Amino acid sequence: MKFVLTIAMLSSLAAPLGGQEPQNSASRPVARTQQERNDYLAASQGKTGAALEAAAANFAQQYPESNLRVYLDSEAMQAYERENNGPRLLAMAEKVLALNPNHSVALVLTATALADELDSADHDRERKIDAIKRAANRAIHGIDSGFAPPAAASPEDIARYRATLRSMAYSAMGIMRLKTGDDAGAEKDLATALSLDRVRPDPALWYHLALAQDHRKKYSAALNSVEQALQLASSNPDLQKLAEIEYDRLAGLAGRAPRSQSDAGAAIPH
Repeated sequence: MKFVLTIAMLSSLAAPLGGQEPQNSASRPVARTQQERNDYLAASQGKTGAALEAAAANFAQQYPESNLRVYLDSEAMQAYERENNGPRLLAMAEKVLALNPNHSVALVLTATALADELDSADHDRERKIDAIKRAANRAIHGIDSGFAPPAAASPEDIARYRATLRSMAYSAMGIMRLKTGDDAGAEKDLATALSLDRVRPDPALWYHLALAQDHRKKYSAALNSVEQALQLASSNPDLQKLAEIEYDRLAGLAGRAPRSQSDAGAAIPH
């Protein structure tokens, strides 16, 4: 299944969206002229990834030296993430990172998208693995210094933002390790990701953690993890079905009754 993480929280705290101008601070440059500001605000009005990408390209042609270009490229990147368009997301993330190599969201989304598409048949599998490691590690170690929060963000919002970014970076690493047979590493990274994002735990993380533990024959721990996935996956039928299959497999190994033999309305046992 596709490994998709929400960036709703990131969108609220990262590069300005919806025609807002960057904060006037040392780390958030502003337009040098009123016309540049107006053109930037107009370019920010796009509603789709394609529209935002085209507007960002036009703005870059008109203002090749503008420090605002990275914000427009970032908006297009995040729009493509919401549209689940991995190839265009990666293309825009590359543009963002060319302008700002420490852009936390671009690094995290690059690692996440590459981990999502990683396949055993990839002809450039090793390149993707190396790129995931580089992007995720750079994000993990650079979030504290590389993130310039909006002026209105509270300390609590900033802390949650940074924790969410780190959680996503560790998640990407965990998925990559799971797909490459490093089950011990996958278990460690996925558990770390879950420990960092306690506000909105992702059922997909619990499911993948269960798989890593299952592979290591840690059946009791895996069963606990898949139970957590089932409790959170009601809004994702595909994930819920996969978690149910994994639960029944693990229940058999642990001597528990499978879900199919239990009361359909009963809660999952703990």
